[in-house]
This record gives sequence, structure tokens and C-alpha cells, in this order.
Amino acid sequence: MRAVVLVGGEGTRLRPITETIPKPLVPLVDRPSLAHVLDHLERHGVHEVVLSSSYHEETFGAFIRSRHGDPAITWITEIEPLGTGGAIVNALEALDTDEPFLALNGDILTDLDLTEMFALHRDREAAATIALTPVDDARPYGLVPLDGQGRVLEFREKPAELIPGDINAGTYVLDPSALQGWTRGENVSIERQIFPALIAAGRPLYGFPSGAYWMDLGTPEAYLQAHWDLLDGRVDGEPAYPSPFIQSEGVDEQGVLGLHVVAGPGVRVAATAMVEDSVLFEAARVDESAVVRRSILGRNASVHAAAEVVDSVLGEGAAVAEGAVAHGQRVRPGERFEG
Repeated sequence: MRAVVLVGGEGTRLRPITETIPKPLVPLVDRPSLAHVLDHLERHGVHEVVLSSSYHEETFGAFIRSRHGDPAITWITEIEPLGTGGAIVNALEALDTDEPFLALNGDILTDLDLTEMFALHRDREAAATIALTPVDDARPYGLVPLDGQGRVLEFREKPAELIPGDINAGTYVLDPSALQGWTRGENVSIERQIFPALIAAGRPLYGFPSGAYWMDLGTPEAYLQAHWDLLDGRVDGEPAYPSPFIQSEGVDEQGVLGLHVVAGPGVRVAATAMVEDSVLFEAARVDESAVVRRSILGRNASVHAAAEVVDSVLGEGAAVAEGAVAHGQRVRPGERFEG
């Protein structure tokens, strides 16, 4: 089985973290988020992956070299962003297959049953199959209604009012014929152009509704929640992580740590500090009597003595000054928040 993984997103909603780390390489507990995606594909028998991105390959070089065994990785650089559909069309030559293949966004954490989805796609002789996930509020996404046989009827725009429903989960099984007629190098949206064109042409486009775990990692709130779900064992196939998850000897056991805390290598937390519901990247520091809650501290970020950081994101090397109060702040890399 082969797959295309789209890893070109800039991660604007995760800034300032993504100002210095490409979104797919942002750590998720013990390894980059992209590693979780590739490991999930491996569990379902995917042996070849094309990574399609507007980033240069060198940016991901160390990560790619660290991968051993399946899936084998081929890198495709987009000279300019091609959209979700254009990136997949661009990867077809590297895939070199006449068989159905998987295509998915690289910023989703899920335990979706890809094996079952692939089998249903073949049984239905579909041109394309779209994974769907239920949400309580479809306003940020738009809805994907199905008929009684499971065929997609349309793609509805984002509703104005709060309503539940099934949304596009960013994972597809595609027959190469579904992409015929689209030009390589063209900026195309799979959701707004390719799929509606298939419906208009009467091609079989099916939905695959699933109650599997699913999280879009695009916001700080979702990024933190994905950590807690992993620590709580809510994602099938993932390791059993201890909670809190501490990778550093610099975290003083006398400090107050909540169960939902991830601290990377080289992190230092003082004995009189309090850290709850937060992720601390490599070499981050929390000094005496400081408080950190529901926040993300980037690499080498520091929270100085008696400071309070709540619902905030600190970029690489950012600092919150002694005694400062940072609520709902985003501190860019290298900057100092005085409060």
C-alpha cells in the first residue's frame, strides 16, 4: 500500500512555535508529530510514502534519516504551494502506481482504521473515499452529507450556526483515475474542486464515517489536548506513556507538577515552581515560585522567578520576566515579555 502525506502547512495558528520549527516536526510527547502519522501508516501496511511539501528537503533531512524500515520515504518539493489537490497530483509520478492509494494531511492525530477504509473503497469500486469524523460544532469545517448508500451528496460551506455533523477528516483513498484531467503543477483544492467535479461527473465518491480518535493539531488548544489524550491512552496503537511525561533530570520532584505535563530533554523546573497542563520543549526553564498553566514553552524558553504564565505560547528562546503576568500571550522567538 502507498500513501501521499501533505506536510506543507505553515502552521500559522501555532505561531510562534512554528516560526522556528516546521509544523510537521513540532514534538508530540516523545517524537515529532509527523512520526506519529508515519507510524500509524506502518501499522496498516503502508510500505511507501511520498511526502509533499513546500519546505525544502534539507529541513526534514535529519528526521528522514532517523527513520528505519517501513514506510520508505520519497520527498517531493513544491516550487510554490499547490493546494491539497495540486500537491497530490504532483506526487502521482513519484507514487508510480495504477492502484488506489491513501492521501492524508500530515497534521492530524488519529487511530482511524485505514485497513477497513481501504477495503471498503475497493469493494465499492469507488473513485474516491473520504474519511468523515463527527463533531459537535461544524462551523469551522463545513459538512459532508451522504445518501443512504454512503455516497457523498455535496460539500456544504461552513454553517453560520452551531450544528453537529460529519466533517472531512483529511484522509482519503483515491483511485488515480479520480485525478485525471488535472494538470501537474496547478494549484487545486481537493475539497473545493476535485471532489465536487467527481460528484458532477457522476463518479462514485463515498464517505467513510468513523468514530475513531481524531484531532486536528492546528491550534495550541488542540495541540495540548492531543498530548493529554496520548498520556491518557485514548489513541489506539500509541505507546503507554507515563503521566506526567518527564524526559529530563532537571525537573525537581519537589515542584508541583500536574498529571498532564510533558517536559522534554534538558528542561529545568525549580522545586518551588508549579506546572500544570503544559508542554515544555527541550531546555525550557521554569524558575523559583513561577507558575505555568495551559501553556506551551518552546525550546530554550524561560519563565523567571515568581512569573505567571497562563494560556500562553512562548517561542524558541522567549522569556517572561521575573514577576511578570502573561495571560493569553504569544511571545515570539527571542523576545522578552515584561508584563
